[in-house]
Parts: sequence; C-alpha cells; structure tokens
Amino acid sequence: MTESTRLTTPFTARATAEEIIDGVDLTGRRMIVTGGASGIGLETVRALARAGAEVTVATRDPARADDLVAEFAGPGPGTVRAAALDLADLDSVDAFVAGWTGPLHVLIANAGIMALPDRRLTPEGWELQLATNHLGHFALARGLHDHLRSAGSARVVVVSSGAQLRAGVDFDDPHFARRPYDPWTAYSQSKTADVLLAVGIARRWAADGITANALAPGVIITNLQRHLGADTLRTFGVTTDEAGTVTVPDHYKTPAQGAATTVLLAASPLVEGVTGRYFEDNQESEVVPGGPDPMTGVAEHAVDVTAADRLWAYAESTLASRRA
Repeated sequence: MTESTRLTTPFTARATAEEIIDGVDLTGRRMIVTGGASGIGLETVRALARAGAEVTVATRDPARADDLVAEFAGPGPGTVRAAALDLADLDSVDAFVAGWTGPLHVLIANAGIMALPDRRLTPEGWELQLATNHLGHFALARGLHDHLRSAGSARVVVVSSGAQLRAGVDFDDPHFARRPYDPWTAYSQSKTADVLLAVGIARRWAADGITANALAPGVIITNLQRHLGADTLRTFGVTTDEAGTVTVPDHYKTPAQGAATTVLLAASPLVEGVTGRYFEDNQESEVVPGGPDPMTGVAEHAVDVTAADRLWAYAESTLASRRA
C-alpha cells in the first residue's frame, strides 16, 4: 500500500455518521451491530436504521436496547431489533448464529472491552480482552459466513483502535500465562488481532462477495472507559468536577463523530469493493512502523499477511479445542 493508492473521501475527521450516510438508501439491507446498545455502536445503529436498514443490536443485555428499538418501532424507513450475544461465551455465540435466518449484508464487529486492570480469563483460560474483542468476533463471523455469502455482496466491518500501533500478537503467550499481564498491552494485542481479522477475511472470502475492513473510531468518551480510574483519565485530559460534569479535550470526538468511519465502511458506495484495509477519520490510513511514537496510521504488524494467516489458524485451532 502506497500513498498514491490510499483511498480518500471528501469527509473530514469531524463528520458525523448521519453526514456519511446522507442520501444513501439502505432499504432491504440486513445488518448486525455487536455492542450496538450504547456509545458509538448506538450511533452506528441509528444512522443505518434512519437510512432504511434492518439492524439487529447484538448485546449481552437486550433490554439495554429497549429505547433504541422503540425509537424505530413506528412508521419510518428502518427497523431495529435486539438479540442476546455474549462474545466471551461461545455457547452464546453459537446460539446467536443458530437464531439467524436469511441473508446478512453487513456484520459490524463493534463490541469490545478495554484495559481490564487485572488478568481475567474465560472458563477456557483465554484472556478476556482477546477472547471478547477477537475470538468471539472470529467465531461470530465464521458462523455467519454462509449468510454473508448468500447476500451476494456483503461487508464485514471490524472496529479496532489506534492501540494496534503499540503491540502485535504474541503467539507464544497470547493469554499472558507466562509474561507479566499489562492492561494496555493486552488491549493493544486484541486490537491488532481485530485488524488481522479483517485482513484474514479479505484473503479468504473475496470470492464469496464479502469484503472486510478495520478502523479506528478516534478518541471518544463512552462506556468503553469504564475500567479506567480518574487518575488514568486525567492523564488523557479528561476531568470530572464535583457535580459529575465531564470535561474532555477539544480533540475528542462525539459518539456520532466516532461512528462515522464505521458507517462509511458499512454503507458508503465510496468503499464498494474495497477490502483488507484500515481506516481512521474517514480516510484510509498509512502503513507505519509500530511502536510508541506513531499517533496515527496502521502498524505494519497489524496488516502483515503472514501474521493474519497465523492468527486465523490459531483462532481455528483454539475454537476447535474448546469444542472437542
């Protein structure tokens, strides 16, 4: 990927999801948004449904989406429903997949957890951030493959993070069984795995009419930061006064702005046929060396095809061992 081949769009970094989707008719398009009951997921659902899509909010607690479902219950172009999905529980993933019928035009892997302060494991012994952010979405996409293929032209959108710049996947110790657990290294590893998931799908499913891209939504205050203490948030410039009013730096986005790049990849004709790439601020990103210095771009280790193939094989074998 070179500067001359990077895809650009007319949208600025401050564009909202509604502005991205303006004039696009999604009537008849069926979509799933994991973690769509709050934060940028909720704004993603709103924008897509207002454009006419039939959107399923996949969330651990479907009741949290009641207001969103009700918002689109009356006359209007789109509809919203909610269904239970816990990405850290593969029985839940299997049940969700078994309950899906008919074609699926867009799968948006949006749900995630960030910087858990201590090492937490699933019953299978998988580190919870890698299990939720990557392995659960891998199992979900694999399970829904035939429904994506039957749509004729489908998209998979994977929400990653600029954190992918900081760490690759440690294939020798992905679950921190031997190395010291670090919340940010674990998060960064899981977000690199998310980009590699899009690369892996792009390499395998193109002949089925399925494209896949990953993105960083930008810096937004949402429920994702629930595990961060006040001191940590202050290092990011976020403060809360005695009345509970949260003040964020000017470079932070609103949730509607944070959802924009997701909606671009899910529904814009500008990226029709584009696959295996990484976007931020509504533009395709430059590939850069990973490490502590870069603030934007996608790390070489996050789009490395050898790593993508190795991670795909690892995820397949990991899920197979759980089901054995």
